[in-house]
Amino acid sequence: MLEKHADFLRDFRGDTVHPSTFTLLDELGLLDEMLVITDFRVNQPKMNINGRNFLGPTVKHLKTKCPFIGFVPQWDFLNLMTQHAKQFPPFDLRMSTKGVELIRENDRVVGVRCGNDAESYEIQADLVVAADGRASTIRSVSSHSPHERGIPIDVLWFRLDRPDADDDHTLAWLRDGHMLVTIPRRDHYQVAMVIRKGGFAQIKAEGLDALRETIGRVCPPLQEVAMRLNCWEDIKLLTVKLNSIDRWYEPGLLFIGDAAHAMSPVGGVGINLAIQDAVATANLLTEPLKTGTLTESDLEKVQRRREPAARKTQRMQAFIHANLFGRGTEPGKPFSPPWYVRWLLVPLAPIARRLAGCWIGIGFQPEHIEN
Repeated sequence: MLEKHADFLRDFRGDTVHPSTFTLLDELGLLDEMLVITDFRVNQPKMNINGRNFLGPTVKHLKTKCPFIGFVPQWDFLNLMTQHAKQFPPFDLRMSTKGVELIRENDRVVGVRCGNDAESYEIQADLVVAADGRASTIRSVSSHSPHERGIPIDVLWFRLDRPDADDDHTLAWLRDGHMLVTIPRRDHYQVAMVIRKGGFAQIKAEGLDALRETIGRVCPPLQEVAMRLNCWEDIKLLTVKLNSIDRWYEPGLLFIGDAAHAMSPVGGVGINLAIQDAVATANLLTEPLKTGTLTESDLEKVQRRREPAARKTQRMQAFIHANLFGRGTEPGKPFSPPWYVRWLLVPLAPIARRLAGCWIGIGFQPEHIEN
């Protein structure tokens, strides 16, 4: 396993762990350790719209051991998983090492060329699994180009201190066409500000004072701590993508997770969907790899198993993008959901909350660990 960084300490990674993932960890015997590093739990997050609180999607009705969403620092999660993986002698995690090129022989991928600051070398493999995210290096050096869905938003990520008047169950704040998502941490908030795609330049032109004022107006509990945003370097732009590749595999190579189907932040489902991909891959390919009989048809089974769930999820996200954020594309323009969304919100809320909870908490194709 290759990890290009020296550690897992990356801010602003996906940190929402859903009931489907807690179920898998329970099946692996790791649930108790996972719960120790879970900062916060919520079974029905709230949203604040123009100063009024509303209940959001609920997962508390799900028939699962952990009917809640957990907020887990991803570096703690990855450290936990690698700690247990290292108990198996064949596992070899190489930090500060990046795969940069595929090795091919007779029209088959047989390994990767990789390197770090000290050296470059080759690793031979019966199967290369590209799980290197939406900006996949392995995908860029192959012929698998993603098809992009046009979506109207980007996200600004930054951290703010936890205010004294704290409510870690209100995750979404909407006012005057602006939206903030506040993800609770042990000592701070990880804040996502949803903006029009391409609108960051205009926000920077308006200045930090204007941004601080907007944050405080949309989310009043953050009004004071927002003054501590000191420079633009404290703010990271996430260019939101929603895309997929037609074919997840070729002989000796398999794409999973965001490398195969990049998700938007809507619902926080990306990390959980990628984990489901990994479990299905292990279930379907362990035996062929052990017996040395892996064929292209085995890889095709992974795509056939996981692609329907990925496509349904992306269609749902695209629908939410269009109907929550509107269809306009003018950079910097406030969001304005269509009138019919606001009109339907109240009568359909109880049903919609449970359905959304099922989609977010379990997904369209939950996987389970097979021996």
